[in-house]
Amino acid sequence: MNEDELRRRVAGFIRDTDGADRAAALGAQFDAGLAWVHHPAGAGGLGLGPDRQAEVDALLAAAGRLESWERNPMGIGMVAPALMAHGTPAQRALLRPIFTAEHIWCQLFSEPGAGSDIAGLATRAVRDDRHGVGWVVDGQKTWTSLAHTARFGLALTRTNPGAPKHAGLTAFLIDMRAAGVQVRPLRDLTGGAHFNEVFLDGVRLGDDARLGDIGGGWAVATTMLASERAAIGGSVGERGSGAIALAVGTWRRTGSDPDRRVELTRLWVEAEVLRLSALRDQRTRAEGGPGPGASGLKLRRALLEQRIARFAMELLGPAGLVYDADAVRAVGPAPDDPVWTWLQSQAYTIAGGTSDVMRTIIGERLLRLPKEPGLPRDTPWAQIPR
Repeated sequence: MNEDELRRRVAGFIRDTDGADRAAALGAQFDAGLAWVHHPAGAGGLGLGPDRQAEVDALLAAAGRLESWERNPMGIGMVAPALMAHGTPAQRALLRPIFTAEHIWCQLFSEPGAGSDIAGLATRAVRDDRHGVGWVVDGQKTWTSLAHTARFGLALTRTNPGAPKHAGLTAFLIDMRAAGVQVRPLRDLTGGAHFNEVFLDGVRLGDDARLGDIGGGWAVATTMLASERAAIGGSVGERGSGAIALAVGTWRRTGSDPDRRVELTRLWVEAEVLRLSALRDQRTRAEGGPGPGASGLKLRRALLEQRIARFAMELLGPAGLVYDADAVRAVGPAPDDPVWTWLQSQAYTIAGGTSDVMRTIIGERLLRLPKEPGLPRDTPWAQIPR
């Protein structure tokens, strides 16, 4: 499909969905193959190169019709790539309600005893063929964003404790309304509760809920984590937007302190360099998918946005000591509040993999440095001290 044909398809979609409600328009976009153009026909795409999505998004943005992936961040940013890479045809049918956000998804990876060491998780899935081929899942997950609103979750479980920790994992799709699933909110520094702990107590699953091969869960996990880091580090906004826009606005509202102008300018330049780096990474990913370089962008963005958030809060002076957590509990996030932004930013170097994990990936996979000392990779999970 050449550029003119793609333009006509986008124009036809825009014309045919004029006045349609959001869900209907997003469904029509998926059906037209304009959701993920690199997917095959019928899966939201046209079988084109992934670089062509930028053309579609530019046309949709010009018409005011480009929707943010943040409407279903886990589903669009992480689960959809995993379904395409590892799912059955029946499982790929879940892509449409993911794109339309009719089904919100969450990621059931982290655990109290295995945070950044995801491969060390202990949640068990045991075969149970008494009522047909199936599984029973028991365990606890934590820091699960959106679990309280999610319709489905993608869980990583241990199916073979006698295998090395990376080899004994299997991924499953879980109905968050199923018997045995309990979600409890976890309140963070801001006073909000967008993430949760999830208890899985005897949750029964059919084998059709398994995503990928038995023992192939690590491949599913790496697909999702690479996509998550690419989404966090490689998201590209307009020049001067995002965290730096809040800092500039705060600087102006608080009297434009001339003594801090140089510091603000340096932060602005660093934010623009990061934005341009993310644009370059987008082109690289369009050619070969997300790789270890996404970890570098994720690390840089997390550290820079923490510095920007601290700068904006400090501009408030004594007012920066005042924070109304009760209001956040009542009405939700306050991204225009520098204090809320600073509190929220403390999670940036943890969410999506800690900064130390990012540095390890960069060191070992990009710089080819020796691996960090530890137990041999083939040590059975059951023999690893916990």
